[in-house]
This record gives sequence, C-alpha cells and structure tokens, in this order.
Amino acid sequence: MNTLQLLSLLPTIILTSILSTAQAAETLSLDDLLNQISQGRISDSIENKQREARFITEKNNQQKLLKEIKARQKALEKQSTEMEQQFDAKEAEIARQTDLLKNRLGSLKELFGVLQQSAGDARGQFENSVTQIQYPERSQFLTELVEKMGTSSKLASIEDIEKLWFELQREMTESGRVVKFNTEITTAGGDRLKKQVTRIGVFNLVADGKYLSYVAETGRVIELPRQPESRFLESIEQLESGSGGITPVGIDPSRGQILSLLVQSPSLRERIEQGGVVGYIIIGLGALALLIVVERLLVLTVTGIQVRLQMRKVDIPNPGNPLGRILAVYHDNPETDVETLELKLGEALLRETPRLGRRVMLLKIIAAVAPLLGLLGTVTGMIITFQAITLFGTGDPKLMAGGISQALVTTVLGLCVAIPTVLLHTLVASRSKNIMQVLEEQASGMIASHAEVNNNPSKA
Repeated sequence: MNTLQLLSLLPTIILTSILSTAQAAETLSLDDLLNQISQGRISDSIENKQREARFITEKNNQQKLLKEIKARQKALEKQSTEMEQQFDAKEAEIARQTDLLKNRLGSLKELFGVLQQSAGDARGQFENSVTQIQYPERSQFLTELVEKMGTSSKLASIEDIEKLWFELQREMTESGRVVKFNTEITTAGGDRLKKQVTRIGVFNLVADGKYLSYVAETGRVIELPRQPESRFLESIEQLESGSGGITPVGIDPSRGQILSLLVQSPSLRERIEQGGVVGYIIIGLGALALLIVVERLLVLTVTGIQVRLQMRKVDIPNPGNPLGRILAVYHDNPETDVETLELKLGEALLRETPRLGRRVMLLKIIAAVAPLLGLLGTVTGMIITFQAITLFGTGDPKLMAGGISQALVTTVLGLCVAIPTVLLHTLVASRSKNIMQVLEEQASGMIASHAEVNNNPSKA
C-alpha cells in the first residue's frame, strides 16, 4: 500500500475515530470535541510524514542495493569469461602436452600397454591360485598398478616393473614346490580349525590325508565333502608323513575343477535313490532272484553229486537222493510186469520233477518283470518331467533333471536285473534238466533190464 492510498483512506479513519470518541464521551462539549479533532489531525499528519520519510529512505537504499548487485553481477560475468578463457587455454595445453607425451613415448607406449595387460592377467591368475593363501598382499599391488596405468594414465616406475616381474617369477617357482604352512580350514561338518596344510605346487591343497579346495570368492579353504578313491588318499598320507625324496601323488592339473566336478557327480547310492520307489522294487526283485539262484545252485549241485555217487552203487539205493528213491521203487517191485514197473518209475520221476525244478519258473518271471518295471519307472519319470515343463517352462534344465534321472535310472536297473537273471535262470534250468535226464536214463535202463529178465528167465 503506497502513500496516496493511505491519504485517501485518512478521512474515513478520522471519521471512524470521531464517532467512536463521540459514543464514548457524550457529555463532551462541542469546543472540546473540535479541539480533539484538531489534535488528531496534527498527530496523523506527523505520523504520515514520518512514514513518507521512512519509505523514501528505504527506496533509496533499495536503489543502492540494486546498483551494487548489478555491479557484482558484471564483475562475476567478467570473471566467468576470464575463467572460461583460462579453461580453454589449459585444455589446449593438456592436449598439446598429451600429444607431446605420445610422441616422446613412441614404442614405450606399447610396452606399457603390454605391462598393464600382463598385470591384469596376473591379478586374475593369482586370485584363483592356491598360493594366494600365502601371499595375499600381491593382489592389492597389482590392482593399484592396473588402476594407476589405466584410469590416471600414469606410467609404471622401475620399482613397479621389477615387483611385477618378481611376482610372476615367484608364482612360477612356487608351482614346482611342495610347501607346508598353517592356515584355517573349514571341515565337511562346518567347523573352522587351524591346521597344517600341504600345498602341492599350484595344483592342490591337502591336510590330514584329505584333499582341500580353495574358494577364491571367499578366500577360504574347505574340505571336500567327497574324496577321491582310496589309492589317491593313501598317496596323500605318504606325502604328508614323508620327510623328503620322491613320493608319487595324484594332482588335479585343472587346479581344482576336476575335484569340484567329483563333488557334484552322484555316488552309486545317490543314483539308486534317483530311481525312486520303482527302483527299490526292481532292486528287491534282483536280490530275491539272487537268493533263489544261490539256493538252487547249492541244492542242485549237492543233488548232482549224490546222484553220481548213487550211480556207482545201484544195488544199494539211498532214499536221500532222487536216483536212490527211484532205485528203491525198482527194487521194491522185482516181480512186477514191465508195464506196471514203467508206470511206477514214471510216477517216481514225476515226484522228483517238482523238487528239482522248484522256484526255477520264478526266476523266469523276475527276468520278464524287471524290464517292465524299468519301463514303468521311465514313463513315471517322463510324466514328472513334463509336469515340470508345464509349470516352469524349459528355461532351467535342472528342473527337469529329476524326472529324467528317474526315467533313465529305472531303465538301467531293470536291465541290470533282467539280463543276469535270464543267464542265471538258464544255468539253473540246465542243471535241473541234466539231473532229470540222468534219472530218466536210469529209469529207462531199469525198465529195459526188467523186461529182458522177464523175457529170458534164465538170465535172472
């Protein structure tokens, strides 16, 4: 609000104050009222003059400040222009110096480029090497060297080059040494222990007769949950207990990759577990078939021996073997006619046939059922595989591995049970048939001898 607006509103303000004063003091006279109005005008006039003077003063100050700010703006703009010119000049000078540096470097530029690449390659190789456990400080040096030559474009000093050469030479030297040192290892049970570790070159770490693995991501040494064959572990024990000389030992030339694959590869028990319920049924049938084969082979072998011994003593029948029981029938019926004797001996042979062929047919059934169960497991596994594909798609092959493993394992188990069972059934059946053939031959001989005696009584 400016001064003119205040002046225009002044009569209204005065009238309002007069009315309020008149209401408050109705007993005042007109002269007193006129004096009060005159005094109010004088005080209002003085106050308005003071306001106008204050406004003019502030206006002058604002003009002065505006001039100062504009002057400062011009100075800053001038300074900015000068700094831009200096920046352009410095940038041109940097470009000129860079070109001069490149010209003076000449072939050294390629040398330092190769040096930087070698340092980077060495850093990656050292960080994955088992020697990193003993010399962890070299990674920081190589990292600083690569960053200095890469980001800041600084040149490597003679000391840096010598130290890089020293680290490369030390790595080559350590690759041919067998060293023992103490470090913390993580056992297969998850415990962390401080133990003496034997490093075989840059290939393997061993401790307490077991192979260890170095995890570069965490910098830890862990014990492999699954160890190689016992012959390799025995050589490790000889190496740790030996005081010197040459000791043959198995190493991993891939620096741990083969051992890591060994951990991932399933054992025989895990393979069998992949077959599921069908796989266990097939194995149970195979075990049953094996027991039957063992029992039948023992019984038929003993029976065959007894029959051969009885053939040497046909006049003394032994009821403890099939041929003896058939001979007993022959000797118990010396006066019987040929037809009746033939029937009696045939009956005796029929009684011996089930004993000799007992459970042989069951082997044949197992040999036929085992591959069918394997096929059942295959179909079941493929159903599981297709269900996984329906739910999760084909993006992750591991989701389908379980069903495929079951399909293949059950097929293998079925064939592994069926093939030997067929062969063993043939062996057992042939043994039984051989004994039956001997019994039939002896029975036919008895009938022929009895017929000859009946036809020629003089030979009796």
